Amino acid sequence: MDTRFLKTLLNVIETGSISQTARRMNITPSAVVQRVKALEDEIGHALLQRSGHTMRASPAAIAARDYMLQLLQAESNLIAAAGSRFDAGLLRVGVVQSVLNGMLPAILQGLQQDFPKIELRIINDVSSMLYERVMARDIDLAIISRPRFRLSKDADWSCLRREKAILLTPHDMAGSDPLALIRSEPMIRYDRNYWSGHMVDVWLRKKKLQVRELYELNSLDAIALLVSRGMGVSVVPDWMPPWPQGVRLRKFSLPDAPEREIGIMWSRASTNLPLVKTFVDQAHRVTTG
Repeated sequence: MDTRFLKTLLNVIETGSISQTARRMNITPSAVVQRVKALEDEIGHALLQRSGHTMRASPAAIAARDYMLQLLQAESNLIAAAGSRFDAGLLRVGVVQSVLNGMLPAILQGLQQDFPKIELRIINDVSSMLYERVMARDIDLAIISRPRFRLSKDADWSCLRREKAILLTPHDMAGSDPLALIRSEPMIRYDRNYWSGHMVDVWLRKKKLQVRELYELNSLDAIALLVSRGMGVSVVPDWMPPWPQGVRLRKFSLPDAPEREIGIMWSRASTNLPLVKTFVDQAHRVTTG
């Protein structure tokens, strides 16, 4: 199906006139008629009907109009993606806090050195909000915790690292049984409104571990600082360094420890896919390097 013919038909429907469409598209009126006729032959239904001196969409054209527009939009997206440069342009990147403090600086440094014409706009938020913003095309990609639910069929994903949950205690706390320490010591929780915090909460309940909750915080750095000062213990993902300067901690492995997956998510329908691929490649060089 020739998309030029679809554009011609939609122009006739919009203007209500074959002659006006011909002038707008810089073709002859007979060419307009021929294009519409070719579409009608291909689809098998009349697509225009005359009402006085005006051409109007037929019932078949009205029923198919949205699909015609989708085809034209897909064509536009394809051309934009194919014509995009992989080494220049604006890329809107969402990151969670642990990524902002951890792997992102090295990614940005590598991109600045190798692709100085890529302009980056960084948005810091929680995984759930960044997921929604990618799907709404407000941002081009996001480095987030993988959702516990199935990704949208329109989304793509590339894993960067896996982080098992661990128990953090002060460096001088006595005891070597992590489950006993969880039961006996005050707990500084990772916020259960976060996907990773919810993951930890599910594990605690599955293990039937009753905890004495002291605080519930949404900052891994703040949790590490409080534990280091002897305020309590915490179960958190073993996130990528750097950790806060000066903390003195012990890390305990946990039985059947839950694991969060940190990765890059983007929309397959993005018109910025060449730049997205450049960013993804750079991120993998940093995390595997």
